[in-house]
Amino acid sequence: MAFATARSLALKGADGHVIDVQVDVSPGVVGTTLVGRVDKSLSEARDRVRMAINNDCGRWPATKRVTVLLSPADLPKGGTHYDLAIAVAVMAADKKHGELAPEHLEGWAFVGELSVSGGLRPVPGVLPMVIAAAAHGITRVFVPEPQAAEAGLVPGMTVFGVRSLSQVVAVLCDVEVPEAPPVVAPSASPLTSWRGADRLDDVDLRDLDGLDDVRYAVEVAAAGAHPLMLVGPRGTGKTSIAERIPTILPDLTIEQSLEVTALHSVAGTLPEGAGLLRRPPWFAPHHSASAASVLGGGTGRVRPGQVSLAHHGVLFLDEFPHFRSDVIEAMRQPLESGEVTIARGEEAATYPARSLVVLAANPCPCGNFHGLTGGGCECSEVQRAHYQRKLSGPIVDRVDIWMQVRPHGPRSGRSFAPPPESSADVRARVESARLRQHRRYRDCPWLLNSAVPGPALAERWPLHPAAQRLVEAELAAGRLTRRGLTRVQRLAWTVADCADVDRPGEAEARVALVLRSPDPSRVLPAEVVRTVAS
Repeated sequence: MAFATARSLALKGADGHVIDVQVDVSPGVVGTTLVGRVDKSLSEARDRVRMAINNDCGRWPATKRVTVLLSPADLPKGGTHYDLAIAVAVMAADKKHGELAPEHLEGWAFVGELSVSGGLRPVPGVLPMVIAAAAHGITRVFVPEPQAAEAGLVPGMTVFGVRSLSQVVAVLCDVEVPEAPPVVAPSASPLTSWRGADRLDDVDLRDLDGLDDVRYAVEVAAAGAHPLMLVGPRGTGKTSIAERIPTILPDLTIEQSLEVTALHSVAGTLPEGAGLLRRPPWFAPHHSASAASVLGGGTGRVRPGQVSLAHHGVLFLDEFPHFRSDVIEAMRQPLESGEVTIARGEEAATYPARSLVVLAANPCPCGNFHGLTGGGCECSEVQRAHYQRKLSGPIVDRVDIWMQVRPHGPRSGRSFAPPPESSADVRARVESARLRQHRRYRDCPWLLNSAVPGPALAERWPLHPAAQRLVEAELAAGRLTRRGLTRVQRLAWTVADCADVDRPGEAEARVALVLRSPDPSRVLPAEVVRTVAS
Protein backbone atom coordinates (compact mmCIF):
# COMPACT_ATOMS: atom_id res chain seq x y z
CA MET A 1 0.00 0.00 0.00
CA ALA A 2 1.49 3.37 -1.10
CA PHE A 3 0.60 5.35 1.99
CA ALA A 4 2.54 7.64 4.39
CA THR A 5 1.80 10.10 7.20
CA ALA A 6 3.74 13.20 8.19
CA ARG A 7 2.80 15.52 11.01
CA SER A 8 2.49 19.27 10.92
CA LEU A 9 0.69 21.84 13.06
CA ALA A 10 -2.34 24.11 12.71
CA LEU A 11 -2.91 27.33 14.61
CA LYS A 12 -6.30 28.35 15.93
CA GLY A 13 -5.77 31.62 17.70
CA ALA A 14 -2.63 31.21 19.78
CA ASP A 15 -3.24 27.47 20.25
CA GLY A 16 -1.52 24.85 18.13
CA HIS A 17 -3.07 21.58 16.93
CA VAL A 18 -1.20 18.56 15.55
CA ILE A 19 -2.26 17.73 12.00
CA ASP A 20 -1.73 14.35 10.36
CA VAL A 21 -0.84 14.87 6.69
CA GLN A 22 -1.88 11.54 5.18
CA VAL A 23 -0.88 10.85 1.57
CA ASP A 24 -2.03 8.02 -0.68
CA VAL A 25 -0.28 7.44 -4.02
CA SER A 26 -2.11 4.83 -6.11
CA PRO A 27 -3.17 3.96 -9.65
CA GLY A 28 -6.22 5.76 -10.94
CA VAL A 29 -7.25 8.96 -12.66
CA VAL A 30 -4.12 11.10 -12.68
CA GLY A 31 -4.42 14.16 -10.45
CA THR A 32 -3.75 15.62 -7.01
CA THR A 33 -6.52 16.14 -4.48
CA LEU A 34 -6.26 18.01 -1.17
CA VAL A 35 -9.04 17.41 1.33
CA GLY A 36 -9.63 18.41 4.96
CA ARG A 37 -11.14 21.93 4.91
CA VAL A 38 -8.19 23.65 3.24
CA ASP A 39 -8.15 27.30 2.14
CA LYS A 40 -6.84 28.76 -1.13
CA SER A 41 -3.27 29.25 0.05
CA LEU A 42 -3.15 25.60 1.06
CA SER A 43 -4.81 24.44 -2.17
CA GLU A 44 -1.92 26.03 -4.05
CA ALA A 45 0.47 23.75 -2.16
CA ARG A 46 -0.02 21.02 -4.74
CA ASP A 47 1.79 23.15 -7.34
CA ARG A 48 4.53 24.37 -4.99
CA VAL A 49 5.24 20.87 -3.69
CA ARG A 50 5.25 19.25 -7.15
CA MET A 51 7.76 21.74 -8.53
CA ALA A 52 9.92 21.58 -5.36
CA ILE A 53 10.21 17.78 -5.58
CA ASN A 54 10.94 17.84 -9.32
CA ASN A 55 13.62 20.52 -9.01
CA ASP A 56 15.35 19.45 -5.82
CA CYS A 57 15.35 15.75 -5.06
CA GLY A 58 13.27 13.47 -7.27
CA ARG A 59 10.27 13.14 -9.50
CA TRP A 60 6.62 13.81 -8.71
CA PRO A 61 4.40 10.70 -9.25
CA ALA A 62 2.94 12.22 -12.41
CA THR A 63 1.31 8.99 -13.62
CA LYS A 64 -0.62 8.25 -10.43
CA ARG A 65 -3.42 9.65 -8.35
CA VAL A 66 -2.21 11.54 -5.29
CA THR A 67 -4.66 12.14 -2.43
CA VAL A 68 -3.64 14.34 0.49
CA LEU A 69 -5.83 14.35 3.60
CA LEU A 70 -5.19 16.80 6.42
CA SER A 71 -6.69 15.29 9.54
CA PRO A 72 -8.74 16.08 11.60
CA ALA A 73 -10.88 17.08 8.67
CA ASP A 74 -13.28 19.26 10.67
CA LEU A 75 -10.59 21.81 11.64
CA PRO A 76 -10.15 24.69 9.15
CA LYS A 77 -6.61 24.82 7.79
CA GLY A 78 -4.73 27.53 5.99
CA GLY A 79 -1.23 28.80 5.38
CA THR A 80 1.83 27.67 3.50
CA HIS A 81 3.64 25.95 6.37
CA TYR A 82 2.15 22.53 5.44
CA ASP A 83 4.29 22.37 2.27
CA LEU A 84 7.19 20.50 3.85
CA ALA A 85 4.97 17.86 5.50
CA ILE A 86 3.08 17.26 2.24
CA ALA A 87 6.31 16.92 0.27
CA VAL A 88 7.98 14.34 2.53
CA ALA A 89 4.73 12.36 2.86
CA VAL A 90 4.35 12.20 -0.94
CA MET A 91 7.96 11.10 -1.36
CA ALA A 92 7.67 8.44 1.36
CA ALA A 93 4.40 7.11 -0.05
CA ASP A 94 5.78 6.96 -3.62
CA LYS A 95 8.75 4.84 -2.45
CA LYS A 96 10.96 5.92 -5.34
CA HIS A 97 13.21 8.36 -3.54
CA GLY A 98 16.18 6.44 -2.24
CA GLU A 99 15.89 5.25 1.31
CA LEU A 100 12.97 7.46 2.39
CA ALA A 101 10.17 5.29 3.78
CA PRO A 102 6.98 5.96 5.79
CA GLU A 103 8.58 4.78 9.04
CA HIS A 104 11.24 7.48 8.74
CA LEU A 105 8.59 10.15 9.33
CA GLU A 106 7.50 8.85 12.74
CA GLY A 107 8.21 11.14 15.68
CA TRP A 108 8.91 14.18 13.52
CA ALA A 109 6.99 17.40 12.88
CA PHE A 110 7.50 19.37 9.67
CA VAL A 111 6.99 23.12 9.37
CA GLY A 112 8.00 25.23 6.39
CA GLU A 113 6.99 26.74 3.08
CA LEU A 114 8.64 25.47 -0.12
CA SER A 115 9.84 27.48 -3.08
CA VAL A 116 9.91 26.27 -6.68
CA SER A 117 13.57 25.32 -6.30
CA GLY A 118 12.92 23.23 -3.21
CA GLY A 119 14.26 25.82 -0.78
CA LEU A 120 12.49 26.58 2.47
CA ARG A 121 11.00 29.91 3.48
CA PRO A 122 10.11 31.19 6.98
CA VAL A 123 6.51 31.07 8.16
CA PRO A 124 4.71 32.85 11.03
CA GLY A 125 3.74 31.07 14.24
CA VAL A 126 6.64 28.63 14.57
CA LEU A 127 6.92 28.95 18.36
CA PRO A 128 3.27 28.10 19.25
CA MET A 129 3.39 25.27 16.69
CA VAL A 130 6.45 23.74 18.33
CA ILE A 131 4.91 24.22 21.78
CA ALA A 132 1.87 22.24 20.58
CA ALA A 133 4.11 19.55 19.10
CA ALA A 134 5.93 19.15 22.42
CA ALA A 135 2.61 18.94 24.27
CA HIS A 136 1.65 15.98 22.04
CA GLY A 137 4.86 14.07 22.66
CA ILE A 138 6.73 15.06 19.50
CA THR A 139 10.39 15.67 20.30
CA ARG A 140 11.93 16.42 16.87
CA VAL A 141 10.98 19.11 14.39
CA PHE A 142 12.18 20.51 11.08
CA VAL A 143 11.87 24.28 10.61
CA PRO A 144 13.41 26.83 8.20
CA GLU A 145 16.96 27.63 9.27
CA PRO A 146 16.36 31.26 10.42
CA GLN A 147 13.63 30.07 12.80
CA ALA A 148 15.64 27.34 14.51
CA ALA A 149 16.44 29.61 17.45
CA GLU A 150 12.77 30.46 17.89
CA ALA A 151 11.76 26.77 17.86
CA GLY A 152 14.64 25.96 20.21
CA LEU A 153 13.00 28.02 22.95
CA VAL A 154 10.75 25.04 23.72
CA PRO A 155 12.38 22.84 26.40
CA GLY A 156 13.12 19.24 25.41
CA MET A 157 12.67 19.80 21.67
CA THR A 158 15.34 18.74 19.18
CA VAL A 159 15.26 21.29 16.36
CA PHE A 160 16.72 20.91 12.88
CA GLY A 161 17.04 24.18 11.03
CA VAL A 162 17.28 23.32 7.35
CA ARG A 163 17.52 25.18 4.06
CA SER A 164 15.93 22.84 1.52
CA LEU A 165 13.77 19.79 0.95
CA SER A 166 16.80 17.73 -0.07
CA GLN A 167 18.45 18.47 3.29
CA VAL A 168 15.36 17.23 5.11
CA VAL A 169 15.36 14.00 3.12
CA ALA A 170 19.07 13.51 3.81
CA VAL A 171 18.59 13.90 7.58
CA LEU A 172 15.66 11.48 7.56
CA CYS A 173 17.65 8.91 5.55
CA ASP A 174 20.78 9.45 7.66
CA VAL A 175 23.01 10.29 4.69
CA GLU A 176 25.32 13.20 3.98
CA VAL A 177 23.45 16.51 3.98
CA PRO A 178 23.93 18.40 0.69
CA GLU A 179 24.74 22.08 0.44
CA ALA A 180 21.90 24.52 -0.21
CA PRO A 181 21.58 28.30 -0.58
CA PRO A 182 20.71 30.22 2.60
CA VAL A 183 17.04 30.69 3.36
CA VAL A 184 15.65 33.95 2.03
CA ALA A 185 14.75 36.41 4.78
CA PRO A 186 11.04 37.03 5.49
CA SER A 187 9.38 39.47 3.11
CA ALA A 188 8.40 41.61 6.11
CA SER A 189 11.99 42.61 6.83
CA PRO A 190 12.22 46.40 7.33
CA LEU A 191 13.49 48.41 4.37
CA THR A 192 14.62 51.29 6.55
CA SER A 193 15.43 51.91 10.18
CA TRP A 194 14.37 54.59 12.59
CA ARG A 195 14.25 55.06 16.32
CA GLY A 196 10.98 53.41 17.32
CA ALA A 197 10.19 51.66 20.61
CA ASP A 198 13.84 51.72 21.66
CA ARG A 199 13.54 55.46 22.29
CA LEU A 200 11.70 54.48 25.50
CA ASP A 201 14.93 52.96 26.80
CA ASP A 202 16.11 56.45 27.76
CA VAL A 203 13.03 57.62 29.67
CA ASP A 204 12.69 57.46 33.45
CA LEU A 205 10.17 58.49 36.07
CA ARG A 206 12.73 60.87 37.55
CA ASP A 207 12.20 63.00 34.43
CA LEU A 208 8.74 63.98 35.71
CA ASP A 209 8.56 66.96 38.04
CA GLY A 210 5.70 67.01 40.54
CA LEU A 211 2.62 64.92 39.69
CA ASP A 212 2.93 63.04 42.99
CA ASP A 213 -0.69 61.89 42.99
CA VAL A 214 -0.40 60.67 39.39
CA ARG A 215 2.84 58.85 40.18
CA TYR A 216 1.09 57.03 43.02
CA ALA A 217 -1.84 56.06 40.77
CA VAL A 218 0.58 54.75 38.14
CA GLU A 219 2.41 52.68 40.75
CA VAL A 220 -0.84 51.08 41.94
CA ALA A 221 -1.92 50.43 38.34
CA ALA A 222 1.40 48.76 37.57
CA ALA A 223 1.36 46.66 40.74
CA GLY A 224 -2.06 45.16 40.07
CA ALA A 225 -2.36 45.63 36.25
CA HIS A 226 -5.40 47.85 36.70
CA PRO A 227 -6.80 49.77 33.69
CA LEU A 228 -5.92 53.47 34.04
CA MET A 229 -7.48 56.61 32.58
CA LEU A 230 -5.50 59.87 32.50
CA VAL A 231 -7.63 62.98 31.95
CA GLY A 232 -6.23 66.47 31.61
CA PRO A 233 -5.58 69.43 29.30
CA ARG A 234 -3.08 69.08 26.51
CA GLY A 235 0.53 69.50 27.52
CA THR A 236 0.12 68.32 31.10
CA GLY A 237 2.23 65.19 30.59
CA LYS A 238 -0.26 62.39 29.99
CA THR A 239 1.79 60.81 27.21
CA SER A 240 5.05 61.28 29.12
CA ILE A 241 3.56 59.47 32.10
CA ALA A 242 2.25 56.58 29.99
CA GLU A 243 5.57 56.11 28.18
CA ARG A 244 7.34 55.62 31.51
CA ILE A 245 5.01 52.93 32.83
CA PRO A 246 6.96 50.06 31.15
CA THR A 247 10.06 51.20 33.02
CA ILE A 248 8.49 50.32 36.39
CA LEU A 249 7.21 46.88 35.32
CA PRO A 250 9.30 43.84 36.30
CA ASP A 251 10.79 41.49 33.72
CA LEU A 252 8.51 38.79 32.36
CA THR A 253 8.61 35.35 33.93
CA ILE A 254 9.56 32.38 31.74
CA GLU A 255 5.89 31.44 31.28
CA GLN A 256 4.94 35.00 30.41
CA SER A 257 7.88 35.28 27.99
CA LEU A 258 6.74 32.17 26.15
CA GLU A 259 3.18 33.50 25.88
CA VAL A 260 4.25 36.91 24.60
CA THR A 261 6.84 35.51 22.21
CA ALA A 262 4.30 33.01 20.84
CA LEU A 263 1.80 35.80 20.15
CA HIS A 264 4.41 37.84 18.30
CA SER A 265 5.36 34.74 16.36
CA VAL A 266 1.74 34.18 15.30
CA ALA A 267 1.50 37.78 14.15
CA GLY A 268 4.75 37.49 12.19
CA THR A 269 6.33 40.39 14.09
CA LEU A 270 9.03 38.44 15.92
CA PRO A 271 12.45 39.64 14.71
CA GLU A 272 14.76 37.00 13.28
CA GLY A 273 16.86 35.45 16.04
CA ALA A 274 15.12 37.52 18.72
CA GLY A 275 14.78 34.71 21.25
CA LEU A 276 12.43 35.07 24.19
CA LEU A 277 10.99 38.53 24.77
CA ARG A 278 12.00 39.35 28.34
CA ARG A 279 10.64 42.86 28.81
CA PRO A 280 6.93 43.78 28.92
CA PRO A 281 5.85 44.93 25.44
CA TRP A 282 4.61 48.45 24.70
CA PHE A 283 2.08 49.34 22.02
CA ALA A 284 0.48 52.71 21.31
CA PRO A 285 -1.74 52.57 18.20
CA HIS A 286 -2.81 55.83 16.57
CA HIS A 287 -6.40 56.89 17.15
CA SER A 288 -7.16 56.33 13.44
CA ALA A 289 -6.30 52.61 13.73
CA SER A 290 -8.95 50.12 12.59
CA ALA A 291 -10.62 47.54 14.80
CA ALA A 292 -8.70 44.74 13.04
CA SER A 293 -5.41 46.47 13.85
CA VAL A 294 -6.20 47.08 17.51
CA LEU A 295 -8.34 44.05 18.39
CA GLY A 296 -7.21 41.56 15.74
CA GLY A 297 -8.67 40.00 12.63
CA GLY A 298 -7.94 40.78 9.00
CA THR A 299 -8.60 38.86 5.83
CA GLY A 300 -7.64 35.21 5.60
CA ARG A 301 -6.18 33.82 8.81
CA VAL A 302 -7.22 35.73 11.91
CA ARG A 303 -4.20 37.45 13.44
CA PRO A 304 -3.78 39.00 16.88
CA GLY A 305 -4.12 42.76 17.22
CA GLN A 306 -2.08 45.17 19.27
CA VAL A 307 -4.22 44.57 22.36
CA SER A 308 -2.93 40.97 22.33
CA LEU A 309 0.62 41.80 21.26
CA ALA A 310 0.74 43.98 24.40
CA HIS A 311 -0.14 40.96 26.58
CA HIS A 312 1.65 41.26 29.96
CA GLY A 313 2.80 44.71 28.88
CA VAL A 314 1.26 48.14 28.29
CA LEU A 315 -1.33 49.18 25.72
CA PHE A 316 -1.58 52.97 25.50
CA LEU A 317 -4.59 54.46 23.72
CA ASP A 318 -3.95 58.19 23.52
CA GLU A 319 -6.83 60.51 22.59
CA PHE A 320 -9.14 57.62 23.39
CA PRO A 321 -12.42 59.44 22.57
CA HIS A 322 -11.06 60.05 19.04
CA PHE A 323 -10.84 56.31 18.33
CA ARG A 324 -13.53 54.84 16.13
CA SER A 325 -16.67 53.93 18.04
CA ASP A 326 -16.38 50.24 17.12
CA VAL A 327 -12.86 50.15 18.61
CA ILE A 328 -13.98 51.90 21.81
CA GLU A 329 -16.91 49.52 22.33
CA ALA A 330 -14.85 46.45 21.41
CA MET A 331 -12.47 47.24 24.27
CA ARG A 332 -15.16 46.00 26.67
CA GLN A 333 -14.06 42.37 26.36
CA PRO A 334 -10.29 42.75 26.97
CA LEU A 335 -10.94 45.21 29.82
CA GLU A 336 -13.34 42.77 31.47
CA SER A 337 -11.95 39.30 30.78
CA GLY A 338 -8.37 39.82 29.63
CA GLU A 339 -8.93 38.13 26.29
CA VAL A 340 -10.40 38.97 22.91
CA THR A 341 -12.38 36.72 20.56
CA ILE A 342 -12.48 37.44 16.83
CA ALA A 343 -14.85 35.64 14.45
CA ARG A 344 -14.39 35.85 10.69
CA GLY A 345 -16.61 33.61 8.60
CA GLU A 346 -15.97 30.02 9.66
CA GLU A 347 -12.95 30.88 11.76
CA ALA A 348 -13.01 32.08 15.34
CA ALA A 349 -9.92 32.74 17.41
CA THR A 350 -9.42 33.75 21.03
CA TYR A 351 -6.21 35.52 22.01
CA PRO A 352 -5.05 36.55 25.51
CA ALA A 353 -5.10 40.30 26.10
CA ARG A 354 -4.28 40.83 29.77
CA SER A 355 -2.23 43.97 29.37
CA LEU A 356 -2.09 47.13 31.46
CA VAL A 357 -4.47 49.32 29.45
CA VAL A 358 -3.70 53.03 29.79
CA LEU A 359 -6.20 55.46 28.29
CA ALA A 360 -5.70 59.20 27.89
CA ALA A 361 -8.25 61.88 27.08
CA ASN A 362 -8.57 65.63 27.02
CA PRO A 363 -11.46 67.24 28.93
CA CYS A 364 -12.76 68.76 25.67
CA PRO A 365 -12.12 68.56 21.89
CA CYS A 366 -9.63 71.45 21.84
CA GLY A 367 -7.80 70.15 24.91
CA ASN A 368 -7.57 73.53 26.69
CA PHE A 369 -10.34 73.18 29.28
CA HIS A 370 -9.15 73.27 32.88
CA GLY A 371 -10.12 74.87 36.14
CA LEU A 372 -13.47 76.36 37.05
CA THR A 373 -13.32 79.02 34.35
CA GLY A 374 -12.38 76.61 31.57
CA GLY A 375 -9.01 78.25 30.91
CA GLY A 376 -8.52 78.98 27.22
CA CYS A 377 -11.16 76.48 26.04
CA GLU A 378 -13.11 77.59 22.97
CA CYS A 379 -15.52 74.63 22.95
CA SER A 380 -19.20 75.02 23.69
CA GLU A 381 -20.97 73.05 26.39
CA VAL A 382 -22.64 70.98 23.66
CA GLN A 383 -19.28 70.12 22.11
CA ARG A 384 -17.80 69.12 25.45
CA ALA A 385 -20.82 66.99 26.31
CA HIS A 386 -20.71 65.26 22.90
CA TYR A 387 -17.00 64.60 23.29
CA GLN A 388 -17.41 63.06 26.73
CA ARG A 389 -20.39 60.92 25.62
CA LYS A 390 -18.08 59.02 23.28
CA LEU A 391 -17.01 57.07 26.34
CA SER A 392 -20.07 54.93 27.04
CA GLY A 393 -21.08 53.87 30.53
CA PRO A 394 -19.95 50.24 30.13
CA ILE A 395 -16.46 51.37 29.09
CA VAL A 396 -16.21 53.90 31.93
CA ASP A 397 -17.28 51.23 34.41
CA ARG A 398 -14.45 48.93 33.30
CA VAL A 399 -11.67 51.42 34.04
CA ASP A 400 -10.30 50.87 37.55
CA ILE A 401 -8.31 54.07 38.10
CA TRP A 402 -9.23 57.62 37.03
CA MET A 403 -6.64 60.31 37.51
CA GLN A 404 -6.83 64.00 36.75
CA VAL A 405 -3.54 65.33 35.37
CA ARG A 406 -3.47 69.01 36.23
CA PRO A 407 -1.14 71.72 34.93
CA HIS A 408 1.74 72.42 37.30
CA GLY A 409 4.56 74.88 37.39
CA PRO A 410 8.29 74.40 37.99
CA ARG A 411 9.66 73.22 41.33
CA SER A 412 10.12 76.71 42.62
CA GLY A 413 11.07 76.87 46.27
CA ARG A 414 11.96 73.16 46.36
CA SER A 415 15.62 73.32 45.46
CA PHE A 416 16.52 71.48 48.67
CA ALA A 417 13.80 68.85 48.28
CA PRO A 418 14.88 65.33 47.31
CA PRO A 419 14.75 64.60 43.58
CA PRO A 420 11.87 62.52 42.21
CA GLU A 421 12.18 58.78 42.54
CA SER A 422 13.67 56.88 39.63
CA SER A 423 11.92 54.11 37.74
CA ALA A 424 14.24 51.57 39.38
CA ASP A 425 13.10 52.64 42.86
CA VAL A 426 9.42 52.37 41.95
CA ARG A 427 9.95 49.09 40.09
CA ALA A 428 11.37 47.54 43.26
CA ARG A 429 8.13 48.36 45.11
CA VAL A 430 6.01 47.08 42.20
CA GLU A 431 7.96 43.82 42.21
CA SER A 432 7.45 43.48 45.95
CA ALA A 433 3.70 44.10 45.63
CA ARG A 434 3.43 41.59 42.80
CA LEU A 435 5.37 39.02 44.83
CA ARG A 436 2.79 39.34 47.61
CA GLN A 437 0.04 38.71 45.04
CA HIS A 438 1.84 35.68 43.57
CA ARG A 439 2.14 34.16 47.02
CA ARG A 440 -1.52 34.84 47.82
CA TYR A 441 -2.73 33.30 44.55
CA ARG A 442 -0.12 30.54 44.24
CA ASP A 443 -2.81 27.84 44.06
CA CYS A 444 -5.07 29.83 41.70
CA PRO A 445 -5.16 30.35 37.93
CA TRP A 446 -4.58 34.10 38.24
CA LEU A 447 -1.52 36.07 39.30
CA LEU A 448 -2.58 39.68 39.92
CA ASN A 449 -5.43 41.37 41.75
CA SER A 450 -7.04 42.75 38.59
CA ALA A 451 -7.81 39.21 37.38
CA VAL A 452 -9.41 37.82 40.55
CA PRO A 453 -13.16 37.11 40.11
CA GLY A 454 -15.53 38.93 42.44
CA PRO A 455 -16.98 35.78 44.08
CA ALA A 456 -13.48 34.53 44.92
CA LEU A 457 -12.64 37.88 46.52
CA ALA A 458 -15.78 37.88 48.61
CA GLU A 459 -15.34 34.28 49.77
CA ARG A 460 -11.59 33.91 50.28
CA TRP A 461 -10.15 37.43 50.51
CA PRO A 462 -12.81 39.79 51.91
CA LEU A 463 -12.00 43.31 53.02
CA HIS A 464 -11.98 44.28 56.68
CA PRO A 465 -15.62 44.65 57.87
CA ALA A 466 -15.29 48.43 58.24
CA ALA A 467 -13.87 48.69 54.72
CA GLN A 468 -16.62 46.46 53.35
CA ARG A 469 -19.29 48.64 54.95
CA LEU A 470 -17.69 51.72 53.40
CA VAL A 471 -17.74 50.40 49.83
CA GLU A 472 -21.23 48.95 50.22
CA ALA A 473 -22.44 52.39 51.33
CA GLU A 474 -21.11 53.76 48.04
CA LEU A 475 -23.04 51.04 46.23
CA ALA A 476 -26.23 51.87 48.11
CA ALA A 477 -25.81 55.57 47.29
CA GLY A 478 -25.61 54.75 43.59
CA ARG A 479 -22.02 55.92 43.18
CA LEU A 480 -20.86 52.38 42.45
CA THR A 481 -22.25 49.60 40.29
CA ARG A 482 -21.87 45.93 41.16
CA ARG A 483 -18.96 45.74 38.73
CA GLY A 484 -17.51 48.87 40.30
CA LEU A 485 -17.78 47.32 43.76
CA THR A 486 -15.65 44.35 42.67
CA ARG A 487 -13.10 46.63 41.06
CA VAL A 488 -12.82 48.75 44.22
CA GLN A 489 -12.20 45.58 46.23
CA ARG A 490 -9.42 44.59 43.82
CA LEU A 491 -7.95 48.07 44.03
CA ALA A 492 -8.04 48.00 47.82
CA TRP A 493 -6.00 44.80 47.82
CA THR A 494 -3.42 46.37 45.49
CA VAL A 495 -3.24 49.49 47.68
CA ALA A 496 -2.64 47.19 50.65
CA ASP A 497 0.03 45.24 48.76
CA CYS A 498 1.84 48.45 47.86
CA ALA A 499 1.70 49.52 51.51
CA ASP A 500 2.75 46.05 52.79
CA VAL A 501 -0.54 45.65 54.66
CA ASP A 502 -1.84 42.13 55.23
CA ARG A 503 -5.53 42.92 54.74
CA PRO A 504 -7.24 46.01 53.31
CA GLY A 505 -8.84 48.16 55.97
CA GLU A 506 -10.89 51.34 55.86
CA ALA A 507 -7.88 53.50 54.91
CA GLU A 508 -7.05 51.31 51.90
CA ALA A 509 -10.72 51.25 50.86
CA ARG A 510 -10.89 55.07 50.96
CA VAL A 511 -7.82 55.33 48.74
CA ALA A 512 -9.32 52.79 46.34
CA LEU A 513 -12.58 54.76 46.15
CA VAL A 514 -10.69 57.95 45.31
CA LEU A 515 -8.64 56.19 42.64
CA ARG A 516 -11.80 54.66 41.20
CA SER A 517 -13.80 57.90 41.06
CA PRO A 518 -13.75 60.08 37.91
CA ASP A 519 -14.91 63.01 40.06
CA PRO A 520 -12.05 65.60 39.98
CA SER A 521 -13.10 66.98 43.37
CA ARG A 522 -12.01 63.74 45.07
CA VAL A 523 -8.32 63.82 45.98
CA LEU A 524 -5.98 61.27 47.50
CA PRO A 525 -5.30 61.54 51.24
CA ALA A 526 -2.38 63.88 51.98
CA GLU A 527 -0.39 61.17 53.76
CA VAL A 528 -0.44 58.97 50.64
CA VAL A 529 0.78 61.76 48.35
CA ARG A 530 3.32 62.85 50.94
CA THR A 531 4.77 59.31 51.07
CA VAL A 532 5.24 59.25 47.31
CA ALA A 533 6.72 62.76 47.23
CA SER A 534 9.29 61.85 49.87
